[in-house]
Amino acid sequence: MADLVFEAVQDADGGYCAECLTENIFTQGDTWEELRSNVIEATSAFFFDQAKPERIRLHLVRDEILSVA
Repeated sequence: MADLVFEAVQDADGGYCAECLTENIFTQGDTWEELRSNVIEATSAFFFDQAKPERIRLHLVRDEILSVA
């Protein structure tokens, strides 16, 4: 497995959540740096007895609502 892709979103309280698109891995962090660390830790734990992916991609999704008035 070459890449593992996570979709990351910013919570309303300012923290971040990340969910893997292909495996059952989910984690969160109060800051972007903490999220990055937690994604690596969660991935290592998930693949503890298997070959780990070469890279992890974090895809930040931003949902913004604009008023047209």
